[in-house]
Amino acid sequence: MADNLPDQIENQLLDALVGAASYSVTTPIKLALVTANGSDSAAGTEVTGGSYARQTISWSAAASGEIHNDAVINFTGMPTATVVGIEVYDSAGTPKRLAYGALTSTKSVSSGDTLQFAISSISLTLS
Repeated sequence: MADNLPDQIENQLLDALVGAASYSVTTPIKLALVTANGSDSAAGTEVTGGSYARQTISWSAAASGEIHNDAVINFTGMPTATVVGIEVYDSAGTPKRLAYGALTSTKSVSSGDTLQFAISSISLTLS
């Protein structure tokens, strides 16, 4: 997912880069599924229902400006939905949206299905 950082995060990272502020996130980092994609300034429409819950995502070390998920991620007990994108959040009391992006192809799931993301199938890129 290139160009996938919300405006707020871009500004906070730039301030941290030049020493104007510090930057940190509350872990673990969570992956959310959306049925309508968000933008730089607004979150998408998150899946609701069934046993859906945000899942913890862990990352490989960055290389060439990119990171990938380093473990399989399972969303079990899904409601009937068409998933079009993902969003990445920290675990603060009021979670901060860190990144977002559209899936390369939508995923339709039925009630009770499991939606799985393989290792390295999710990437974040800075360029």
